[in-house]
Order: sequence, then structure tokens, then C-alpha cells
Amino acid sequence: MNLLLLEAADFVAADRVILSGRRLRHLQEVHRAEVGETLRVGLLGGEMGEGRLLRLDTASAELQVRFDQPPPSKLPVTLLLALPRPKMLRRVLQTVAAMGVPRLVLLNSYRVEKSFWQTPFLEPAAIREQLILGLEQARDTVLPEIIVEKRFKPFVEDRLPQLATDTLGLVGHPGDFPACPRAVQQPVTLAIGPEGGWIPYEVEKLAEAGLMPVQLGERILRVETAVSALLARLF
Repeated sequence: MNLLLLEAADFVAADRVILSGRRLRHLQEVHRAEVGETLRVGLLGGEMGEGRLLRLDTASAELQVRFDQPPPSKLPVTLLLALPRPKMLRRVLQTVAAMGVPRLVLLNSYRVEKSFWQTPFLEPAAIREQLILGLEQARDTVLPEIIVEKRFKPFVEDRLPQLATDTLGLVGHPGDFPACPRAVQQPVTLAIGPEGGWIPYEVEKLAEAGLMPVQLGERILRVETAVSALLARLF
């Protein structure tokens, strides 16, 4: 946790917060904070700043806080991701939040098992939990927008063309395609498939919506690795 992320419910006064639960345990067991110490803090959806630890005991921690710094800028990207396996989904959500993706569309694909859509990790509270962990890691305060699309064809035909308007549309896909561009200077709409890759029909439909296939080389990457590699290359 590189940023102590605060929410409205934590405040007992305009500049005072009381913390318990996971954040308290982190202060005690990981950070080993002491009274009087200054910590980096951020207001969820708002600015960042500093918090001075006024009290710390087994029940709670009290901090005096001030905010005077904007959060880091987001990447100019909309990420379309075929729904990964539940355990990987948690890691991907953290990665997306940490890397500054402002909008993530979780999309169905032929190779996405139906059981994946039943996972409790898709519950809003579970998604939010993983995004928070990513924000804390990267020192950010603004949650990404998460859109869940269970029907591939209607989304790609009806909504994706508008989402991709005035952006560079790309599909990460192994094969005989151009290399993914580097250091792009415009907004991007990027689609990454499941571990088995998009099927040819899906690649075709994505191309019709304005997204052209690109590749990162001969190696077949895990979804979370592909997300990190493509975003790092593009921006």
C-alpha cells in the first residue's frame, strides 16, 4: 500500500479520519507506523496529500489530513478484455487500476467459459475491492469505469463503433499481423482476447468496428502479461 486511500465515511471532521480493518492492520503490521509519522493519503475520487498519525491502537487509527495534489493522469485508452478466469480477473483488475486505465469493458468471447460469468468476483463490491488495491499500489485516487458486456455481437456491432470513434483501434492477437505501435500520441481502443485468443469470427467483427489486429511477437502471453505489455508499449 503506497497510498492510504480514504473515503467520505472515514471522516469525523473536515481534517480528521478514523481508520479500522484492513488499513489499520496495514499500518500496524506492514508499515509499522508510529504516532507523529506522516503518511501519503488520498481521497477516493479526489486529491492526494499527507496525513499525520495522531493515535494508533488495536481498535483504530486517527489521522489529521490535508489534500493539495491532483492524482496522476489516466491513460487515453479504452480497454476491451475478454473475461478472464476468476482468479486472474482479480489480478487484472488491480493491474488496470494501477496502470491508469480509465475504462475497462469486460466482454464475452467464444472461448470464455460460461461458468466465468457466475463468479462472485464480478460482483460490484468485489470488483471495487480489487480496483482499490490497484489504486493504492500506484498512488491514484480515481476508480476506472467498469462495463460488463455478456453478449459479444450486439456490443461490437452496436456500441463499439461509437466507443472507438476518433481513436486508434487495435486488437492484440498473435499471428501474421503488424507489430503493435509504440509511444502512440492519440487515444486508443484496445481489445485483448482470452488466453486461447479471439476466434477468427471475433477478429473479423472487431475489425469491422474499426479495430485492427496487432501482435507482440511469437510468444503467447497470459492475459495479465499481455495487458501490461501492450499498455507499456503503447504509452
